Amino acid sequence: MTLRPEEALPAVERLAHLREALAVLAVALAGVHGRLAWFLGAATTALTPVLHWRALPNDHGATFGAVLPTPEQYTDAEEAIRRLHETLTHITTA
Repeated sequence: MTLRPEEALPAVERLAHLREALAVLAVALAGVHGRLAWFLGAATTALTPVLHWRALPNDHGATFGAVLPTPEQYTDAEEAIRRLHETLTHITTA
């Protein structure tokens, strides 16, 4: 099994990239309507668990309900972003 480049990154960077992708989706959603808005809204909803993840251990202090995701959860979310990117690229070039 081949590792993807993001799997070599520290958890903090992986989580930052996922949250950045979610932010881009939210901004894009604000500027569209119709079927594309429905599609982007569904994608945003599917990725909202990323907002409840934390990358750092709970050494001291509150985590406010944030949880450490498993490596599989990171990989699944990153794969979802890749597929979304491929789908949007296909839509815009078709």
